[in-house]
Amino acid sequence: MGLIDLLPIFSGSLVGFALGLLGGGGSILAVPLLVYVVGVKDPHVAIGTSALAVSVNAFANLIAHARAGTVKWPCAIVFAVSGIAGASLGAFLGRHVDGQHLLFLFGLIMLAVAGGMFSPRAAGGDPLVRIDPSIAVRLIGAGLVVGFLSGFFGIGGGFLIVPAIMLGSGMAAINAIGSSLISVGAFGLTTAMTYALAGLVDWRIAAFFVAGGILGGLAGVRLSVRLSERRGVLSRGFAVMVICVAVFVLWRSAGEIFA
Repeated sequence: MGLIDLLPIFSGSLVGFALGLLGGGGSILAVPLLVYVVGVKDPHVAIGTSALAVSVNAFANLIAHARAGTVKWPCAIVFAVSGIAGASLGAFLGRHVDGQHLLFLFGLIMLAVAGGMFSPRAAGGDPLVRIDPSIAVRLIGAGLVVGFLSGFFGIGGGFLIVPAIMLGSGMAAINAIGSSLISVGAFGLTTAMTYALAGLVDWRIAAFFVAGGILGGLAGVRLSVRLSERRGVLSRGFAVMVICVAVFVLWRSAGEIFA
């Protein structure tokens, strides 16, 4: 194993830690890390590879969150199932958009979502929420939209899934984080299959990325449960992280587009 293999392991550990700490929101780091740190030249290959790696890491972290009792299974399953069809369509269309333009759009949506996470509603939530017909309808609609965007941008859609589940169901941030991992895993796997069939997955990098992600995820879940007792810390911390990554992605992709 050489230095070139340590880069995806290191990057994967950061994403795994963020996935465990922030739920699906952590997957937003995967594509930028693969492109700008690991050095994957083709943004489409980075998207396909990250989707596979993030999917595996999400399911691994889901086990830890389930043991901690943070997953709201009925809400999570309704949201995930409704989003799979949207993810398939989004992945198909995303492969036909120029890579740098895709990254630039990605950055703009990141900023919009981060702004919404600073709202007072995002900082609260009901930890005892139960699904009902009204909540189910909202979750199905949100799942279809987020699933499409997830497939289109190939990053699991977690940065959209967490706030969408919170707004659709009214659950607390820690529960949305744990519940989001079902959707991240399902959406990411759907996207990865589409890209793999087109030969746009680097399997070696994905394997190292997953290995690092599992290690980082264990630490992230533990910290997430501890921070859940402090109202609003997780949602605001998530928003700050998204803004930082968005600014960097916009800067780099804009330089390529307008060069």
